[in-house]
Amino acid sequence: MQDRRIIKSMIENDLYKFSMSYYYQRTTPEGIGTFYFTDRNGQTFSDEFVENLRKEFLNLETLALTEEEFNWCLANISYIPRCYFEWLRGFRFDSSIINISLDAEGHLHIEATDNIYKVTLYEIPILSTVSELYYRMYDTGKVDYDFIDAQLAKKTEISNANQLKFANFGMRRRYSHEVEDHVTEYLTRNAKYFIGSSTVYFAMKYQSIRKDLKPIGTMAHELMMATAAFMGPKEANYYVMQKWNEIYGGAMGTMLPDCFTTEVFLRNFSMDMAKLYDGVRHDSGDPFVFGDRIIAKYESYHIDPRTKSIVFSDSLDFERALAIQKYFENRIKVSFGIGTNLTNDVGTVTPLNIVMKLKTFQVNPRQPQYRCVKLSDVAGKELGDPDEIRSYKIILGLSDDNKVN
Repeated sequence: MQDRRIIKSMIENDLYKFSMSYYYQRTTPEGIGTFYFTDRNGQTFSDEFVENLRKEFLNLETLALTEEEFNWCLANISYIPRCYFEWLRGFRFDSSIINISLDAEGHLHIEATDNIYKVTLYEIPILSTVSELYYRMYDTGKVDYDFIDAQLAKKTEISNANQLKFANFGMRRRYSHEVEDHVTEYLTRNAKYFIGSSTVYFAMKYQSIRKDLKPIGTMAHELMMATAAFMGPKEANYYVMQKWNEIYGGAMGTMLPDCFTTEVFLRNFSMDMAKLYDGVRHDSGDPFVFGDRIIAKYESYHIDPRTKSIVFSDSLDFERALAIQKYFENRIKVSFGIGTNLTNDVGTVTPLNIVMKLKTFQVNPRQPQYRCVKLSDVAGKELGDPDEIRSYKIILGLSDDNKVN
């Protein structure tokens, strides 16, 4: 019988969800977080959609880490210790913590609250469930895999011809599980410089074809958001870099700079951290300006930028990635995380523009609950309470267009 569940495995999740979950267990084991859903395009949904969504979230409760998955994780994600995966064996999703509603205009609202080391694991399954269910209900056409393959052939040709290294980052806004599966298999067989997938399940599945295929990922904005909520944003980046290194000892050495703008990050990116970390990930703003600034920072410390790397991951297609690679050739190592352009390029739909971010954080139940903020290198893309956003900008010396005063 065909498995109609949208999420089919406990490790069908982004790698950085597991690395951050373990980080929280080590640093704030009593921490409580609330994640909330944001639809940047203001899509409208129906009551029927909400009811079906609730049923799909119930299906999450049937997932459990299998013995095969457990052993594979121990062998291939060795920087996260065995004790974490022992805990994950016993973890079960709880759909009762996922609150879903529609407002009067039909806009979808979703929140999930729990200990942060657990609730962080809900984000990607919730987003990919919303995305796939939407297409199941409202795109009744049959998926044209010939079209998908034709698109993948063009992308693979660009990568192969230019030694362009890339990973699939596309679970959260994919068309479906089946499309991501098909895309990952195609790339595994045909793209020489396809290095892996952020979706751990598919990295495991297709490593049987390509032994060098890896799960890819490090951290997300939520680490800095949670840290800043209880200790302020000025030194949150540095605190996370220190703690991350204490826990992972140099593994997973790619830092995410733009949570409170790259300008603020560069103040925290001291010589010791610049030498310690392998590189950074670009996720907002002009990639060329960003890369130039990162290179200049390394050079200011007399660090050869060619020994460091940038992972570009902001709304990329292969033509854009190639332009970035050519610009930085022989200046710094580059690779690319490409998401929706791989897993939702089916020719019949416009991908949803949905995210799920940390709304509030408590260090423990005895402490106050603080509101979380994410700024950006793109003005107007901030997330959080407007008063809190203004407060952060004042504290950090940022004006409304995110430039330093």
